[in-house]
Amino acid sequence: MRKPDDLRLQAAQRLVAANPERSYMGLVPDILLAIPVLEVELNQDGSVKRVNVLRKPGQAPETVQLAIEAIHRAAPFGNVAAMPKPWKFTETFLFNDERRFKPRTLD
Repeated sequence: MRKPDDLRLQAAQRLVAANPERSYMGLVPDILLAIPVLEVELNQDGSVKRVNVLRKPGQAPETVQLAIEAIHRAAPFGNVAAMPKPWKFTETFLFNDERRFKPRTLD
């Protein structure tokens, strides 16, 4: 059985792999453009059921939509039936000035 932390790590890795032109993996800049925080709820098969915005940045609010689109490109996140419900994970997106993101889970 996978643990919630395993799901979050796998999801972060999938986010970067599915969005190579929209993500970065180097050092996080001292000053970030925006930091949206999203909660992703999954269906049993790992497809996206719902995305909730937990934090919408005041600057560059369009990064929320960029993050949501990245999540949908990375899905499905693998079968989660063996995990206890709720099938959710939270990710913080660290956007640089080029509007590329790094999942905080991988920082």
